[in-house]
Amino acid sequence: MEPDPATDRPLTGLIVGRFMPPHEGHSFLITWAARHCERLVVYVNTRASEPIPGALRQSWLADLHPEVTVVEVAHDLDTNWDDEDLWQRWIDLFRARWPHASGPDVVFSSEEYGGEIARRLGAEHVIVDLRREAVPISATMIREDPHTHLEFLAPPVRAWVEAWARRA
Repeated sequence: MEPDPATDRPLTGLIVGRFMPPHEGHSFLITWAARHCERLVVYVNTRASEPIPGALRQSWLADLHPEVTVVEVAHDLDTNWDDEDLWQRWIDLFRARWPHASGPDVVFSSEEYGGEIARRLGAEHVIVDLRREAVPISATMIREDPHTHLEFLAPPVRAWVEAWARRA
């Protein structure tokens, strides 16, 4: 993954996720991707109904990764990947929130759906730690049993998740 010599344009990457909550696996992905492109944008997909406010997740990631651009992408879209019209709405939303004149050139993900996002955006897809071997955690595991997985959370996220788990 090198800058395109024809355009002399820096390679720009995209990561898409909910980050609910952000954890060390997400940080591994973001750090890895940032080392492999000139500019990296992280989309934090949020819905008003989610238990962790999107603006808070965006803020945590921006504080944890000041070297990247973190954008909250609020929406009310479903995630039925078999629906072609819905896919188009997702891609239109991603393009509308894109902060640069061009790109992305590459989509980094730890999920299979990243390949389809990349294809639809005309970007390369790079899978990073699909099997969660580098950091064996997922946000689903944390939400299902937060106290067991607190060591995978940065201190401000950990404090919030501990308080949330006590209320639940």
